[in-house]
Amino acid sequence: MSNLWNWVLVITGGVMVVAELLMGAATGFDLALMGLAIGVGGGIGLVVGSAKIGLAASATLGLAYLVFFRGWIKSKLHSPEQATNVDAVVGRTGVITVRIAQHEAGQVKVGDEIWRAVLSNAGDTAREPGESVRVEAVDGVTLKVR
Repeated sequence: MSNLWNWVLVITGGVMVVAELLMGAATGFDLALMGLAIGVGGGIGLVVGSAKIGLAASATLGLAYLVFFRGWIKSKLHSPEQATNVDAVVGRTGVITVRIAQHEAGQVKVGDEIWRAVLSNAGDTAREPGESVRVEAVDGVTLKVR
């Protein structure tokens, strides 16, 4: 009868891991890692032949995960938000390659890319090639510069 509880722990742990995988890691791997702790604890109980040791090992491993490793694993899984594509251009400085004036689009080189650009404010004066500008916004494929 003592091995029954160990088998229950192993099977429960396996079901938790499979459930996490089927959900697409929706819990941030918490369910899978807790299932692993429970399953390994049950496995230890099977090897030793004691349900008490299996339950204690499951509880200890689960608690150790929650107290010591959960925060560290969560920090490794969470990536900071990074601007991509056009959002990464806003706020950067570029150099005018083709004159920009009111109602007259020009071109600006930002990094290694050449962009179509217009003046962001109606009152801005024309800007000539070689001048530096700051990207204020992006509208489609056109930069609004100042």
